Amino acid sequence: QVQLVESGGGLVQTGGSLRLSCVASGPTVSSSAMGWFRQAPGREREFVAAVSWSGGTTYYGDSEEGRFTISRDNARNTVYLQMNNLKPEDTAIYYCSAGPLLSEIGGSYDYWGQGTQVTVSS
Repeated sequence: QVQLVESGGGLVQTGGSLRLSCVASGPTVSSSAMGWFRQAPGREREFVAAVSWSGGTTYYGDSEEGRFTISRDNARNTVYLQMNNLKPEDTAIYYCSAGPLLSEIGGSYDYWGQGTQVTVSS
């Protein structure tokens, strides 16, 4: 099965930047789309961004577009989330996901990573 491992989280100040990475591995990495979601304590899981694994199409949530950029490096089986101008409201655990299609719905994705914590101080 596909395994996803996130990295790159940490503590940053308001206005700072982080780049999250998600490495997909396993005997078969066939997912057609990769997504990033986030979840803060007491809140529902929120869609952040998605990219077509093969096609390069990108899709962003309303609150992230203009600040975040999702990209991929298929040679490394890696998806990135570049986060700029971070705000305290961005504080959450960020999860990488893989699925058959681009979607803002978490249930559309078949595989999930363990998450990486992003904390933005005020």
